[in-house]
Amino acid sequence: MKILLLGKNGQVGWELQRSLAPLGELIALDRAGKDGLCGDLTDLKGLCRTISIVKPNIIVNAAAYTAVDKAENDKVNTNIVNAQAPRVLAEEALKVGAWLVHYSTDYVFDGSGNNAWEEKDESNPLSEYGRSKLAGEQAIENSGCKYLIFRTSWVFGSRGKNFAKTMLNLANERQTLSVINDQVGAPTSAALLADCTAHALLKAIRNPELAGLYHLAASGQTTWYEYANLVIEHARNIGMELLVTEIKPIGTLEYPTPAKRPYNSMLSTAKFRDSFDLVLPKWQQGVIRMLDEINCN
Repeated sequence: MKILLLGKNGQVGWELQRSLAPLGELIALDRAGKDGLCGDLTDLKGLCRTISIVKPNIIVNAAAYTAVDKAENDKVNTNIVNAQAPRVLAEEALKVGAWLVHYSTDYVFDGSGNNAWEEKDESNPLSEYGRSKLAGEQAIENSGCKYLIFRTSWVFGSRGKNFAKTMLNLANERQTLSVINDQVGAPTSAALLADCTAHALLKAIRNPELAGLYHLAASGQTTWYEYANLVIEHARNIGMELLVTEIKPIGTLEYPTPAKRPYNSMLSTAKFRDSFDLVLPKWQQGVIRMLDEINCN
């Protein structure tokens, strides 16, 4: 089995290199590409050429335009990477008979209400990022290819930038941190996404009726404020010396950003758990594991 991975150096892509390697021949590309192959999602013709050369059995797209605020004023590039590139990947996957795995986001919803979002719920993105990701989903769904789309939330990993690392950096610089306390979600580790992807792929290949859209996130829920408190508390427990002495809760309206964020980012994972017979761990486990890894390096 031949697997083409795009976005190998991102948080999720880095972990996917580990989880996908045992499944077959893995060709992992970053934006620069290698050996004449293109991994740049802004080069649509290059992506077509690469898939026609490699003829993979599986295409895993872990690349995306994720600069949420920047996307508000960079609509052209956001649309190319998050909407047009997934369409091209899906069309090329159909031509070669490959499965396409793609990652999407809670930002396709408007964050209203208090219930966890289900796959069948109506989407209503608030930001350019969310709209572009929804367009990418729809392009894949309409292509006719075999696909798995995983919507997830609040992704973090030991590699790359994320909220937990930002909190640690700020905690070394400031005595007081102000963190939003009225947005709710489930921090989800890149390692969990990668492991679940490999498991789901193997099962879906044997059972093609499992193709479709799934919500995939760690279990439980928290706010950014509670998340920050766990990060600082555990960091101190494992010996990190931090300057911070106080973490203050604030509302979203007190920290305006160019792009609107959903207040409710909770995703119901019942469909994924039932379909692939997996128990998803609590979000705290992944955060603690990442902090331990950072501390050892």
